[in-house]
Amino acid sequence: MLLHELRIPVRHLLKSPGFTTTAVLMLALGIGATTAIFSIVESVLLRPLPFPHPERLVVLSDILQGGNGEAGVTAPDIRAYTRDTHSFEALGGYQSVGYELSGIGEPAQVNAARMSAEVFSALGVAPLIGRFFTQQEDDRHEQVTVISYTLWRNRLHGDAHVLGTKILLDRKPYIVTGVMPRGFEFPLVPGHLNNSELWVPMSFTEQEFTTGAASWNFAMVGRLKAGITTAQAQSDAERVARETMRSYPPFMSSLRILAVVRSLHEQTVGQARRLVRTLFLATMVVLLIACANLAGLLLVRGIRRRRQIALQMALGAPAVTLLCEAVLESLLLSLTGGLLGLGLAALALRVGVSLLPETLPRIHEIRLDSQVVLFAIVVSVLTGIVCGLAPAFAALWTSVNETLKEGGRTVGGGHVWLRSALVAGEIAIALVLLAASGLLLRSFQKMLAVDLGFRPDHVLTASYSLAQKQYATQPAVDEFNHELIRRLRELPGVKFVGLTSFLPASGGNSNTTIDAEGCVAAQSGGMNLATQVSVEGDYLRAIGVPLLSGRYFTPADTADTQLVAIVNHKLAEHCWPGLDPVGKRLRLGLQEPKIPWLTVVGEVADVKEASPDVPSKQQYYSPLEQYEKSIGPFASPTDLNGNGGSVVVRTAMEPNQMANVVRATVRSIDPQLPLAQVQSMERAVSDSEAPRRFNTVLISAFATVAALLAALGMYSVIAFSAALRAQEMAIRMALGSQRAGILRLVFASAAKVAMLGCAIGLLGVAVASRLLGSFLFGVSPFDPLVLTLAAVFVLLLAWLASLLPARRAASIDLMTVLRAE
Repeated sequence: MLLHELRIPVRHLLKSPGFTTTAVLMLALGIGATTAIFSIVESVLLRPLPFPHPERLVVLSDILQGGNGEAGVTAPDIRAYTRDTHSFEALGGYQSVGYELSGIGEPAQVNAARMSAEVFSALGVAPLIGRFFTQQEDDRHEQVTVISYTLWRNRLHGDAHVLGTKILLDRKPYIVTGVMPRGFEFPLVPGHLNNSELWVPMSFTEQEFTTGAASWNFAMVGRLKAGITTAQAQSDAERVARETMRSYPPFMSSLRILAVVRSLHEQTVGQARRLVRTLFLATMVVLLIACANLAGLLLVRGIRRRRQIALQMALGAPAVTLLCEAVLESLLLSLTGGLLGLGLAALALRVGVSLLPETLPRIHEIRLDSQVVLFAIVVSVLTGIVCGLAPAFAALWTSVNETLKEGGRTVGGGHVWLRSALVAGEIAIALVLLAASGLLLRSFQKMLAVDLGFRPDHVLTASYSLAQKQYATQPAVDEFNHELIRRLRELPGVKFVGLTSFLPASGGNSNTTIDAEGCVAAQSGGMNLATQVSVEGDYLRAIGVPLLSGRYFTPADTADTQLVAIVNHKLAEHCWPGLDPVGKRLRLGLQEPKIPWLTVVGEVADVKEASPDVPSKQQYYSPLEQYEKSIGPFASPTDLNGNGGSVVVRTAMEPNQMANVVRATVRSIDPQLPLAQVQSMERAVSDSEAPRRFNTVLISAFATVAALLAALGMYSVIAFSAALRAQEMAIRMALGSQRAGILRLVFASAAKVAMLGCAIGLLGVAVASRLLGSFLFGVSPFDPLVLTLAAVFVLLLAWLASLLPARRAASIDLMTVLRAE
C-alpha cells in the first residue's frame, strides 16, 4: 500500500529533475551541517563521561581567597581530604607531568599523570591487562606504571606478555603492571595533543609536604557514596578545609581556603558549552533557511499545479489524499537530502575533527553514532512534514470554481504574502549570521593588532626535560644549560639564546604571591599575585621583550651577587604607580621575614601569557642561578632548578631552518635527550589564536551558506512572481511602459522584501547582542560599520538575485504572451 502511495510523488519528482536536484542539495547541505555539529554537541556535552555511573564523579579543589578563582589542591590537602572526608567511596589526587620515555624505541617526551591509587577506584574502569598499582606501592615509592592502549600498541607492539616489562622514565626503570583499555583517557584534558600515555604512583616527596605545602599544583577526583549529594560532599570538604587551615605552618597562616565540589562532567565541558551551543544554533539557522527555501519551492510548485489540483478535487479526489501526496513528496525530498547529508557529515567529521581547537574536550569521542544518525532521521522527517504541510494547505485552500474559471492565471494574495514572508525571514536570518561573521572578523582583526609585549618573528622555541637519574645534582643541570647556551650561541645566524621556565602564548597559569616593598595596592587587602619566570642567558633579548627602563640581566648576576629582578609594566604600575620601579624591592611569599629581598634592576613590557585577547598579568623575571637563594627558607638541598623548560633562539634566518641544527646541538651534548614542540614562536602565537580563528571561520562559512541560500530563495520567488505577472507586464508595455519601468517594477518588488528582511534581521542582531558580545574582543555588538556592511551586502545580493528575472520580464514578447492568455 505504501509503495503504491509513493509511486505518484516519485513520478512527480522525476518529471522535475531540476527542482528535485536543487531541493535535495539544499537539504543535504542544511541537514549535513546540522548533523555534523550535533555530533560534536552529543559527544562533548550530552554523552555521559565514559565511566560507570559518571553522575557520581566529582572534582574537589580549593578556592584561595584573594586569589584568582579555583587554585587546585596542595599535597597536604590531598592527604587531609582523603583521610578525613566521609562522603566519598574513593577519592584521590593527580597531577599532569611529562617524562622522557626511553628503552623502547627512540627516546621521546610523553605526557603522563602522577595519581593516587584511589583515582582508578573512583573512575571504576578495569585494566585491559594486568592490574593497577596499589596504595602500598605508592607509599613505598615503588617505580611501577600503568600504560595506555596506544602506547602498548605503538611502542610495545601489543605484546601480550607486557606485564613485568621495564621501561625508562627519565632514565629510571619502571615496571609495567597494567594496560588500560582502548579509549581510556584521564585526566580529561582538552584537545588532541595532551592525552596521558601512562600513569605512575603519586609518591609524594617530603618537600611537597613542607616547603612546597603552599603549591596548589594538584587536582582531586572522587566518587560520591550512593545517596550523597554534591552539596553534602561540599559541606564535608569545607569542614576538613577549616581543620587544614588551623594546622597551617606560620608562613601560610594568613591564607584562607574554601573547598568546592562540582561535577567532573561540568568541569570537563563547562568552558566549551557556550561555543558548542553557539555553533549548533548557527547550523540550525542554516537548516531553517534551507527549510524556508524548500517550503518556498514547494509553494511555487503547488501554485503551478493548482489548476491540476482543482481538477482533481472537482472530479472527487479527497483533500486528505491530495494533502498526503504533497507531504509524501516533501518527505521523499527531505529523507533523500538527509541520507546525502549524513554522508556529507561523515566526510566533514573525518576531515574536520583534526581542525577543531585545542580548547575543546573529548575530541577523540566525536563520531557518527546511533544517536547522531537517529537525530538526522528525525530532523529529516520533521523537515519534510513541516515544509510540506504549509504549501499543501495553501494549494488546497484554492477555490475550485475560481481556479477553473480563471484558468490559473492569477494567484491569491495569501500565496504572495506567504512567499514574501518566507524570503524575508531567510534574509533576516542571513543578515544576523553575516553580522555575527563581520563582528567576529573585526574581533579577530583587533586581536591580531594587540601588542604581544615581545617580537615572535625569527624565533625558534623547543621544550626539554632533563632526566633526574643523569642530572641528579644542581651542578650537573647547570653544566648542561651553560653548555647548551654556549654551543647555540656559536651557530651561524644565531643572535641571542636564552632558557626560560615559562614561554609566552603557552596559556599557563602560574601565580606566585609576592610582597613588594612600599606597594600602594597592598593597603587594599588581598594577595598580590604575579607570574614568576626564571630565565638564563639572553632570554629577554631572544624573545624580543622591550626594555622600558633600567637594564637586562647580565652574566654578572650570579648566585654570589645581589639578588635582582626585572618587573613588567603592569606590576610596576600596580605596586608603585607613577614611579620608576628600578631600585625598588620585592620578595616571594607572605611577608615571611626570612625571605630575602630582590632589587628591581629593570622594567619591561607586559608579555601575553596566553592568547592575545586575554589580559596581561603581573610578571617578574629572575636569574635562574639566583632562584634557590631567592626563596630563602623554602629552598631544599634536593631541589633542582632549570632541569626543564624552553630553549629560545633568535636567528637571522627563518626559524624552521634552524630546527634540525638545534636538535643536533642538543644531541651532541646528550644523545638520548629528546626535544618537544620544536616550532617557531609565530606558530606558537598562531596556536594560541586558534579558538577565536576557529569561531570566526566556522561562523563565516555558515553566514556565506546562509546568504547564498537566501539569494537562491529570493531568486526563485522573484522569478516565479515575474512569470505569474507576465500578462500584467505585457499589458503595461502595450500601453506604453518602457522596459526600464518594468525593470524598476521587479527591482522595487525585490527591494521591499529585502528591506523588510533587513529590518527584521537588525532586530535579530539586537536580540542576539548579549550572546554575540561574549565572543567579541574590542568590538561592540552594535558596531555601525559591520551592521551597515551586512545590510548593504544583503541588499546587493537581493539585487543580483532579481537581476535575471527582471531582465527576463523586460524582454518578453508582447504578442506571444497576450495570445497565450
